[in-house]
Amino acid sequence: MTKATIITIGDELLIGQTIDTNSAWMATELNKIGVHIHKRVAVGDNWKDIWSALEKESLDANLVLITGGLGPTSDDITKPLLCSYFGSQLTVNEEARDNVIDIFTKKLNRPLLERNLKQAEVPDNCTVIQNTRGTAPGMWFEKEGVVYVSMPGVPHEMKGMMDLYVLPRIQEIFDLKPIRHKTLLTAGIGESFLAEKLTGFEAQLPESVKMAYLPNYGMVRIRLSSIDAEAPIDEQFELLKGMVSEHMVIDRDLSIQESVAEKLLESNKTISVAESCTGGYISHLFTSIPGSSRFFMGSVIAYDNAVKKKLLDVSEETLNTHGAVSMETVRQMAKGVREKTGTDLALATSGIMGPGGGTENKPVGTVFVAIASQEKIESTSFHFRFDRKRNIELTAAHALDFLRKNMG
Repeated sequence: MTKATIITIGDELLIGQTIDTNSAWMATELNKIGVHIHKRVAVGDNWKDIWSALEKESLDANLVLITGGLGPTSDDITKPLLCSYFGSQLTVNEEARDNVIDIFTKKLNRPLLERNLKQAEVPDNCTVIQNTRGTAPGMWFEKEGVVYVSMPGVPHEMKGMMDLYVLPRIQEIFDLKPIRHKTLLTAGIGESFLAEKLTGFEAQLPESVKMAYLPNYGMVRIRLSSIDAEAPIDEQFELLKGMVSEHMVIDRDLSIQESVAEKLLESNKTISVAESCTGGYISHLFTSIPGSSRFFMGSVIAYDNAVKKKLLDVSEETLNTHGAVSMETVRQMAKGVREKTGTDLALATSGIMGPGGGTENKPVGTVFVAIASQEKIESTSFHFRFDRKRNIELTAAHALDFLRKNMG
C-alpha cells in the first residue's frame, strides 16, 4: 500500500491566520488514485521542527508531500533545509529563471529584484517541477525508497504542479489500487439517527466494504469504500439507498447546491434569489457551479428595509406589522424578486443570525424561507442555535433543500 504524509509549513497555519486548504485538496486527489493518506502534519517556519517532521514521517510513509516555505523572504527556509537534508547544493535552474524574468518583466511589468531571481535556485540533486502559475519551482527527491515532493504553499500554484506533474508521476512509479467510493447525500435526519437506522445494515457489510458518515450543515453524506475490485460495493449501495430513500437527496457525491442545479437544468427552469440574512451566500453557492448562468439569473441582497421596499415591493404595512424577519415579508421578497427578474422560481431568506438582534418571540437563529413560482408561494421557518457564520451556512443549506423539495 502506498502511504502518504502531507506536511504543510508556515507559522501562519499554526496561529490560524491562514486556513490550510492545501492538505485537504491534496488528500482528496491522492485518495482518488489509490494513495492512502497516513497523516497530515503542520509545522511552523522552524528548521528543527521541519527536519524532525521529515525524518519521522519518512519512517512510516513512502510518499511525503510538502507545501510552503518556498517564497523569497527570510522566513522561507524550506529550500535551504532540503538542500542540507538531501546533501546537495543550490544551483540555478535556467528554465525556472527564465520563468521568473518573464513573469516580472512581461506579465507584471514590475522591477525584478535579486531575491526574486533566487527563487530559480534549486538543490542540484532534485527533479525540478516547473511552476506554470508562479515563480517558485517545485522539487522532487527520492531517498532510501521514499519520494519527497516540495511545492509552494500558494494553493493555485500547488494544484497546478499536482495536476500537471505530481499526480501522473505518482501513478507511474507506484503500484496503486484505486479506491472505489459510492456516496449519497441525505437531509432532514441527524447522524446519530441515521446510525441507529443503519445498525443492521452496517453489521452485514462484508469486511472489504467500509462505511463512513460525513455530516455537514444539517446534511449527512454516507460513503461506502473498498480497495477490493471484487467487493460487492454496488449491491451494498443499492441496499443502502433503499434504507435511506425517505431522506436521500441524491445518490452521488454532490453538494446540495449541485443537486438543486441539476434539477433546475433537467426541468429547464431558471431561478433568482432575494437574500437578507444570508447576505449573498446562496448566490455565491450557485455561481460557484460552472455553467450556473444557464439557470441562475441574479439576486437582490435586500439587507435594509428600504431596499426590500424599493427593489422587492415589500409593503410598508407588512414591515410595520410583522417585521423584516417574518413569514409575510419573506413571501413578498420571493414574489418581488421573481417578478423583477422574470424567472420561473425565486428563493428568499430573512432571519436573525446573531450574536445580537434576537427577541423573546424571535430569538437568534430564527429564519424564514420562501419559494415563489408563477402558481404559488411556499414558505417555512427554521430555528438554529449556533454562531453567526454557521447560522448563515445552515440557513443556506436548509433553504436549498426546501427549494429542492418544492420545485414542482
